[in-house]
Amino acid sequence: MSESLKELTKFLELGARSDLKSVAVDHILGLSADTDGLRAIITVPQIIVSLISLLNDKFKPVSKEASLALVNITADEKGALEVFNVDLDSYCPKLQCAPKHIVVQTLDKILDPESHIADECCMILSNLSRFQHLTEKIIDTIETNDKSFDKIINIFTKTQYNKQGCKLHYLGPVLANLSQSHRARMLILDKARCVIQRLLPFTEHENPVRRRGVAGTLKNCCFEDDFHEWLLGEDVDILPRLLLPLAGNEGFDDEDNEKLPLELQYLPDDKKREEDPDIRCMLLEAITHLVAKRRNREFIRDKNTYIILRELHKWEKDDEAKSACENLVDILIRTEEEIAHENLKEVDIPEDIRVKFDKVLGASKIKILLENQ
Repeated sequence: MSESLKELTKFLELGARSDLKSVAVDHILGLSADTDGLRAIITVPQIIVSLISLLNDKFKPVSKEASLALVNITADEKGALEVFNVDLDSYCPKLQCAPKHIVVQTLDKILDPESHIADECCMILSNLSRFQHLTEKIIDTIETNDKSFDKIINIFTKTQYNKQGCKLHYLGPVLANLSQSHRARMLILDKARCVIQRLLPFTEHENPVRRRGVAGTLKNCCFEDDFHEWLLGEDVDILPRLLLPLAGNEGFDDEDNEKLPLELQYLPDDKKREEDPDIRCMLLEAITHLVAKRRNREFIRDKNTYIILRELHKWEKDDEAKSACENLVDILIRTEEEIAHENLKEVDIPEDIRVKFDKVLGASKIKILLENQ
């Protein structure tokens, strides 16, 4: 199959006839949705370079299908590595300028308000950023190519930034994946930038992809113990935003309501919980990070968090989310005398238990795959 794919490359050049180019890229897109086809594609670097180049094709159906093929290819770890590391100069067609690196190319499209493939480029970047060994390199590329985090946050939080109908929801998973890195978390938690405060409202956004991305980002940022007091304090006030998606329409008496954060008091009858169990897990795990220190446990208890978790536990059907809820409740219902530690993260525990703990509370990352295109 590799030889036949190499024959296709001449039809994938930017200067090729649009009708032939369209047929060729459509064939590649079909192959990319199949495991064997994808494996064949990534053995032909000329195809990879051609697809990256075609993101700039003036014929919109061609650039759209090239972007969709790259979404599928980068959903596979080997495919992501090939796309990220391909030698653009060596495998670019003659008489054609080599394209920019895939990270730069996708960011160009994402930041361009007139791009019709900005959403697909968000998906490609999301897939690439899942892998921790690529995350740091992606951050390096962002910082050295005038594609700042500030610009990314600005367009993610701006309504109708893209004029071609792209919603940029998949920038949420990009932020979640990049926040696996301590460097990215420091940028998001920079007190002078006011970034995390701008992300908080999206825990209640109508789009599940955006909600999931923001929940993953918030959970990952809660790894940074030194910021817990700030996150819970008035400058950020993260707790109500983590609890609100977990709350239902249960009625509480006046005494219980008054102890809750203002945003959770007297919720309407039509209030619904977050429907995605993975998002519920991430929100619960974020709060679990925040209860590591005694003063924060006391603060979270004082906000009557327990009654929200109690009703969630009664309602919860998903095993993982139920377990995450139980883990958090188990800490909150115990007295500090029973816990007997100022910081739970400093407690010496057996290695096998630590591994399980890290697996449960590990960094969140999100993959995007388009099937049956």
